[in-house]
Amino acid sequence: MALIPSQVLRVAILLSYFSILCHYKAVDMPAHQTYGGSWKFLPFIDLVIQAVFFGVCVLTDLSSLLTRGGDSREQERQLRKLIGLRDWMMAVLAFPVGVFVVTMFWALYLYDRDLVYPRLLDNFIPQWLNHGMHTTVLPFIIIEMRTTRHWYPSRPCGVAAVCCFGVGYVLWMCWVHQVTGVWVYPLLERIGPLARVLFFSGLTVLLSVYYVLGEILNNYIWDQRYTGTTPKMHNSSSLYFIWDQRYTGTTPKIHNSSSLYFIWDQRYTDTHI
Repeated sequence: MALIPSQVLRVAILLSYFSILCHYKAVDMPAHQTYGGSWKFLPFIDLVIQAVFFGVCVLTDLSSLLTRGGDSREQERQLRKLIGLRDWMMAVLAFPVGVFVVTMFWALYLYDRDLVYPRLLDNFIPQWLNHGMHTTVLPFIIIEMRTTRHWYPSRPCGVAAVCCFGVGYVLWMCWVHQVTGVWVYPLLERIGPLARVLFFSGLTVLLSVYYVLGEILNNYIWDQRYTGTTPKMHNSSSLYFIWDQRYTGTTPKIHNSSSLYFIWDQRYTDTHI
């Protein structure tokens, strides 16, 4: 089986998200004409998050390619910012929201599809588009985690950011209901006020659980990969030695040890499948 560079995979995934978004926006559904349009639905918001995230990944790959072998501290600084944004989006938005959409949608769909995806929608949304919105998100994000190591923020900060997103979406749904008198999802019409509070609280808690799960899974994948293969580096001189052994003649100028660790991470965390 031919190896596929992770950079090529990201471009392919990004293009697939663009295609799904374009086809979804072209669907002439009554719900798209009401207050909030497509933006009141979490699966659509998730599609936008995933498209932006993989766009940042592709931009990071291009920037890394263009700056490779250079000695500009400013370019290095900008690249580090891009990588920081990429990793933050993966940790706080792309993984927890993506996994939440897939698991919650299919759990409710299998229990009673009319709670979340009424049969009437089959007249507007083809099956392939439904799976593009509610299924392929999960394997795509797992592929990204499998091919590139992402550095998570501290757990309290990460969980707080995920909770802010969850609370923000709950407030948005409540505002849409306040304006239109209709809940975004049929499920919310069938349950009482107390059950809605519990549901909204559970939504936020589940997002936090998926954040922690993503952090654990990311660490497990990369700790397993490095165990027995990557030497322990207690100081920058050890890393300089390894870098020199593998990149003799092409090493960029390094101004400090943190820059060196950053470049090492860039070259050794992108893999192939």
